[in-house]
Formats: sequence, structure tokens, C-alpha cells
Amino acid sequence: EKWTEANDGMMTIFAEFAACKESGASADSVEAQALVAKLQAHITENYYTCTDEILAGLGKMYVADERLNKNIDKHGEGTAEFASNAIEAYCRK
Repeated sequence: EKWTEANDGMMTIFAEFAACKESGASADSVEAQALVAKLQAHITENYYTCTDEILAGLGKMYVADERLNKNIDKHGEGTAEFASNAIEAYCRK
């Protein structure tokens, strides 16, 4: 049950990334960066300690792994790329 809740929470965050993207916000906007922080905290709370280094790797995987990309893009085409770009900007800071 907890696993399902954690996974649903992740998908909710990706839906928020989709909405952020659709609003016209940029990947380095305050809104998108807040979502990256929320994602990192969610992963840490529910799966494992998500360092900035791990987060950066996940961001790359979201676009490189076709399965992840397809799953994230269920919320809107380009969501995985937007989230990846937001994560990249977050980890550069």
C-alpha cells in the first residue's frame, strides 16, 4: 500500500511538472525549481536518499530511457524533457 502511495505521489509531481510546462513557465523558473525540490524530497522520504548527484542522473534517465519518458509523458508530451531540464538547472545551482 505504501509503495502504491509513493508511486502515485511521484506521478502527481510529474502531473504538476506538466501543468507548470503548460503554463509557459521555463525549466529554471521558481515554480519548476520548487517542483524539483519537491521531487527530491519525495524520493528521499519514500525510496532512498536522493542527493543532487543522484537527482541529476535521474533527470538524464527521464529522457534517455524510453520507458520512463513514455510514462512521464502520459501527463503531456514533453513533460519528461521539461522535468529533466528543470532538474539540470536545479543541480547546477
